[in-house]
Parts: sequence; C-alpha cells; structure tokens
Amino acid sequence: MFALAGTVAFAFRPVLIKLGYAAAPVSATTLLFLRMALSLPFFAAVAWWLRKEPPLARRDWVGIVCLGFLGYYLASLLDFLGLQYVPAGHGRLIMFLYPTLVVILSALFLGKRPTARQLVALAVTYTGIALVLSHHLGTLTEHRLFFVGAVLVFSSAMCYAVYLVTGSQLIQRVGSMRFTAYTMLVSTVPAVLQFGILESAAALELPRIVWVYAVILATVCTVLPVFLVAEALKRIGANHFALIGALGPVTTVAADFILLEGKLSALQLLGGALVIAGVLLVTLKKG
Repeated sequence: MFALAGTVAFAFRPVLIKLGYAAAPVSATTLLFLRMALSLPFFAAVAWWLRKEPPLARRDWVGIVCLGFLGYYLASLLDFLGLQYVPAGHGRLIMFLYPTLVVILSALFLGKRPTARQLVALAVTYTGIALVLSHHLGTLTEHRLFFVGAVLVFSSAMCYAVYLVTGSQLIQRVGSMRFTAYTMLVSTVPAVLQFGILESAAALELPRIVWVYAVILATVCTVLPVFLVAEALKRIGANHFALIGALGPVTTVAADFILLEGKLSALQLLGGALVIAGVLLVTLKKG
C-alpha cells in the first residue's frame, strides 16, 4: 500500500505542473520555487527530528550538497522546463527511462558489464521511446519545441540516474530518511536564489488555483511520496516495488487524458508499453 500510494502521488506531479502552466502565465522558476519553499518546513522538521543521529563526516556533507543540487534541484528544474513543451504522459514515460540510464552509467564508469537481459531491455525500451516520439517528427515549430522539451526531460532523467549511481553508498552510511531530508534542504537553496535573481515578488501574484496546485505539488506529490517510497523499499525491497512503480507512467497517461485532454496514438501506446516492459526487464531480478 505504501508503494502504491507513493507511486500514484509521484505520478500526478507532471499533471499538476501542466495544470499550473495552463491556469496562469507562471514560469518554471516560480513554480519550482513554490514547490521547494512549501515543502521545506516538512523536510526541516524531519531533519530536526533526526538531529540526535551520529554526526556526519565532512565527505558525507560534500556528497549531500552535490547530490542535493544534482538529484533534486537540477533534475527538477530540467523536468519543469521540459514540461512546458511536452504532455505530462510523454514526460513521465521519458523520465521512466532512468533505470536504463543507471545501467548505462554503471557500465561506462563503474565497469559493470550489462547482462544479455539488460541489453535486450535497453533495445526494447529505446525502441518504445522512438515510437512515442515518432508522432512528432517534422520541422513545424511545435514539433521542434516538443523535442526541446523531450531533451530537457531526458536530461532530468540523466541527472537522477547519476544521483542514484553516485549516491547509493552515501545513502547506506547516512540513512535514507536523513539523506532525503538533508538533500531536499540543500536543493531548496539554489531554487530560492534562482527565483530571487530571475523573478520579482510580483511573480507570486498568482490566481488562487495556482497556489492550490503548488501546495498539492509540494505536499501530496513531493513530501508524502518521498517517505512512502522509502518505507516501501524498506518493507518489500526494490524488486517488488519495481512492479508497482510501473503503474506510475500508466497513472500519468490516464490523468493526462482525463484532466488535460492529452492523447496517445496507437503507435505511441505500443511505444509506452515497450518502455514499461523494458524498464521492468532492467529493474526486476530473478527469484
């Protein structure tokens, strides 16, 4: 139940971002600032609650700062920017590529040779993405903007994959809850600085509905799933969680269709199914 609730909550994040963009002329910088600032008190409370844990070494603090910037701030920023140009369902499918990127990065930098099963999974997954994007081949401005958005979301997935590859040992030393709380606190700093530099206070003069979306985005789609997923991984392990996690893109596509009138062609639906199947091949372990 924790895994299911966390997956569904995460899946609605791109939909809420798109709803925010549709409700008012709000920038990605402002929406990201609202998400980070509104979620800050919750993560600060968790950090305070864990204050009696053993102190961290200097190298752990350096790792938390670097990974907080990369895995939460930069990955989120690229995702928010990309969702200005791609539908929520497409964006979620592209973000769902991150386990395959972990395999590729591990092979390139950690010397972990991919298995035959992983190679097949990579071929299946990226064939699926090609089918999802095939509908937008062309030279029209809207198609070019779509591919700009797709590249931005893919870059977000890459940042998150690097975060996972480089942060796994640090999470084991620090603990998942403390690591999450600290990295989220760190990632709020550049989001606030960016807003202060690029925007003015007038940017916060938004319709009430945008504030409602921002509050839900910060709490239900950020704070809640972060800890639900951590607890689910602790209780059932990554293998079982991966099966439930595959519902994420499906949920986003369904919500995109219902709330945003999004749509996928039959060919794109086939591509989405291939993406999910390929990611499960990468993620699931035998036994």
